[in-house]
Amino acid sequence: MAGRRQASRHGVVVLCLLLASLVACGGRPTAADSAKTAVQLVLDRRAAAVLDRDRAAIARTGAADWWSDLSAVPLASWSYKVTAVHRSGSTATADAELRYRVQGYDSAPVTVARTLNLSLDASDHWYVVRERPARKAPQQLWDQGRVTVVRGTHSMVLGVGHSGEKLHSFADLADRAVPAVSDAWGTDWSRHVVVLVPESLDGMAGLLGSPASSYRGIAAVTTGETGAPAQAPADRIIVNPDAYALLGLLGRQVVLTHETTHVATRTATTAATPLWLSEGYADWVGYRNTGRTPAEAAPELAEAVSARRVPRALPSDADFGFSGSATGLARSYEGGWMACRMIADRWGEAKLDAFYRAVGEHEKRSGAVETALAKILDTDLPAFTAEWRQYLRDELG
Repeated sequence: MAGRRQASRHGVVVLCLLLASLVACGGRPTAADSAKTAVQLVLDRRAAAVLDRDRAAIARTGAADWWSDLSAVPLASWSYKVTAVHRSGSTATADAELRYRVQGYDSAPVTVARTLNLSLDASDHWYVVRERPARKAPQQLWDQGRVTVVRGTHSMVLGVGHSGEKLHSFADLADRAVPAVSDAWGTDWSRHVVVLVPESLDGMAGLLGSPASSYRGIAAVTTGETGAPAQAPADRIIVNPDAYALLGLLGRQVVLTHETTHVATRTATTAATPLWLSEGYADWVGYRNTGRTPAEAAPELAEAVSARRVPRALPSDADFGFSGSATGLARSYEGGWMACRMIADRWGEAKLDAFYRAVGEHEKRSGAVETALAKILDTDLPAFTAEWRQYLRDELG
């Protein structure tokens, strides 16, 4: 009996030592863990208040002045995931992922990195002092000011620093672009677009997280991952209002239709798709049925061809870099458009559609164009390139 009691006491000692070890190795939450948990709870309440559109409840979690900038945006979801908390006494900085969906447009959340500054109040509870984009992360439109929302038949336009009348003009362009794209590409896509109109070029750059110099001559760009699944955030067409203002009505329509084409073709556009095809096809849809001649729509390339400087090869991806000359960039876009126009002219629009999809279905970039040329157009790359060069001479010379 004595031996068994001694063994039992020994087991209790071992168990106590084991529990002590577990606590020392992380069984008990650390101060950092406690702060992270507390901040997450605050942000959970904040997110619920945003979805309830309850400014008073937002204010109970901290700064609420930004709500007036966001309030017009129709939200289907809004949540934070705290990834780290850096505490210094009664203040802290939290790293978090913000996930949100725009009602009726996003089939999956947009995810962006955010940084939040917090303080402890008199009751020793955390509250938010400030929220901003994380370092190197893009801004959201409401980070730039009060968002105005205009709805079209096939579009939602969100702008900062512009009148409702001006934003309606973008909705009108987008509403004409959507059926034009469907007529060329088909209807197997969302058939609606989100257009963001910041106040200036700098605002556009902020939304893209890039230097303004990269987009100075670019009227608009479309965000989105190539080969994106059906369940994904809606692409955003982001307008450069400075460059857009220099365009005539037809030019503005071509730009919106071009960018809408990128939205429609996103799932069929993969890493195998060269830029001459994706940009050329978007321009082909943009100019389709406008009556513009090659010389009118491709003036830079026409000048080069007239001077007997016919390109020797289709534009490379590097030729579409924004850091090069504006003239060279224009010739690259025009060269891609002329290649797609040639396919539509000589093989038919259905073949152009099939060619585009076949290239995107290839497993990798190498061999994608060559395989699709052989399968869909019954030709090879040297013959296609030679025919394209002659087409340039015939149409632009």
